[in-house]
Amino acid sequence: MEPPSGFLLYLWNFICFLPYFIGLLLVGVLKGIIVAPIVCVVMTVGNSVVVLGLWPAHAIWAYFCILSAKRLGPVMKVLVCILVAPPLALWPVCVVVGSILGGLAYGFLGPVFGTFKAVGEGYTDKFRHCLIDGTWDTIKWSLTFVRDLTDVCLYSYFSMLDDLRKQDPPGGRIEIKVVYVPVAIFVGLLGFVVDFPVITVLAALKSPYMLLKGWHRLFHDCIGREGPFLETICVPFAGLAILLWPFAVAGALLGSMLASIFLGFYAAVVAYQESSFYFGLCYIVAALSIYDEYSNDILDMPEGSCFPRPKYRRNAGSQSGSRTTSLSRPVSFKTPPSRSSSFTTPMIELKPLVLVDSLFQECRRQGEFMVLEGLITVKEIEDAKSGKASGRVISIGLPAYCLFQALLRSAKANSFGILLGDNVTEITSANRPKDTFYDWFLNPLLVIKDQIKAQNLTELEEDYLGKLVLLSGDAEKLKNSNIGPPPESELRRAELDALARRLQGITKSISRYPTYRRRFESSIKAISEELDRRNSNGRRSASGSEGTFGRMFSNQRSFKTRPSNQEDDQEVERNIDVV
Repeated sequence: MEPPSGFLLYLWNFICFLPYFIGLLLVGVLKGIIVAPIVCVVMTVGNSVVVLGLWPAHAIWAYFCILSAKRLGPVMKVLVCILVAPPLALWPVCVVVGSILGGLAYGFLGPVFGTFKAVGEGYTDKFRHCLIDGTWDTIKWSLTFVRDLTDVCLYSYFSMLDDLRKQDPPGGRIEIKVVYVPVAIFVGLLGFVVDFPVITVLAALKSPYMLLKGWHRLFHDCIGREGPFLETICVPFAGLAILLWPFAVAGALLGSMLASIFLGFYAAVVAYQESSFYFGLCYIVAALSIYDEYSNDILDMPEGSCFPRPKYRRNAGSQSGSRTTSLSRPVSFKTPPSRSSSFTTPMIELKPLVLVDSLFQECRRQGEFMVLEGLITVKEIEDAKSGKASGRVISIGLPAYCLFQALLRSAKANSFGILLGDNVTEITSANRPKDTFYDWFLNPLLVIKDQIKAQNLTELEEDYLGKLVLLSGDAEKLKNSNIGPPPESELRRAELDALARRLQGITKSISRYPTYRRRFESSIKAISEELDRRNSNGRRSASGSEGTFGRMFSNQRSFKTRPSNQEDDQEVERNIDVV
């Protein structure tokens, strides 16, 4: 039987590539062995100092906020205080252990992947890049990780607890039904005892099948130059996937074991919500069926499960999934990717934090304008740097205003997503990066954009809403500032107030994202440096410049959307140079 067309050529190319691949792998491993201890020490020492140093403050503030929370009833407060004790106790241990393991893993894999990436397109001196790429970048990333964790522990943690303490209960206090608590606890323990060993056994039995099926597909693609081996740039990573596939299978087994713990204890939630011991038992059995069917779909095994799936909700519509609802079976193991696809085809690929980067670029530009117009003072910038409450106009109001301008610009352009500051890049539900940040914040922003579009705002209302979004975090400054005439209709005014509160709220949630404060401080620092430079140039100007600068601050022009095109920016620069 003759081999298929091109088979020998592909096989020969693969054999010739093996020494090249092995050489790159050895270089990457050697760099990983050198860099991994450094990254491990940096992450372990840095994270341990931050977490252990702040742990007493975290524990005291957590209990204080829980006990003084307005939305929690007395019994609920006692229960939350009990439940929060294990996470507080395990938090330092998890951080230290995670820093050691994560530092070793990333410190080793970072240089390995950097070595393979250096042989891709766009590099001229590939030999030098193979030796140095992935070393300093990996160390620098470990320092950035420590910085972001510090920001989370210093700012995000206390901000979330402050919201819990101050938030008024919209629908009454959250109280617990004491009668059903013992039943729920017993059902949760029973669910853990049943689901954990059964799911572990199921995962262990399916692991060899996952290992062989994955290897079969990867070797099939390797010989036939399909799938991840279609392009030369992907061959090193796909070859590394063959070597690391057993670790992926072991990780899937551990993930299944960890998921079984939560699946089992969730029976307590079902029993409490439904106020029924019977429905809790039904969920314990249904959880086994749910896991079995889902794992069969992932591994492309026959559909269905040997376990029954009884109804565990009184309302059938609230039950997640039913026997007639089939999970979407992935087709990646069925049909190989088309060979006609290529990386030479233009593709729009957005970086995970492109929205945040664009947001802070706009914050820098708008911040300079607002300082010159007197809407933002230098003192508020300094207060924002130090984290004072008086700097809320900068830390929350300015990013919220920039988000509002982006949403308003997108609504006027009838965009399906969000247009960034360049008026070219658009983030939609289709091209958004697969990042948790977008899962949390993109859809709410799209909803607000549709609400702004439905309002059909006039020019005066746009100006009023923009200033409301900027200044609503500071009630005193909002009262003393001239933000323009509000709408005559009380209903219209209430709708604009609600939009401003929503934008302020979602911006406050974004500000708790780990990388936010580092980028925010960099943007504020750039604004301060630019203002200092302009003030220095102004002091060296003619004697009449001080009066001109004062008149610019006292000028009460209409505060509208600032254009982002190059001509307008140059015109603004010329006006500023007059100062």
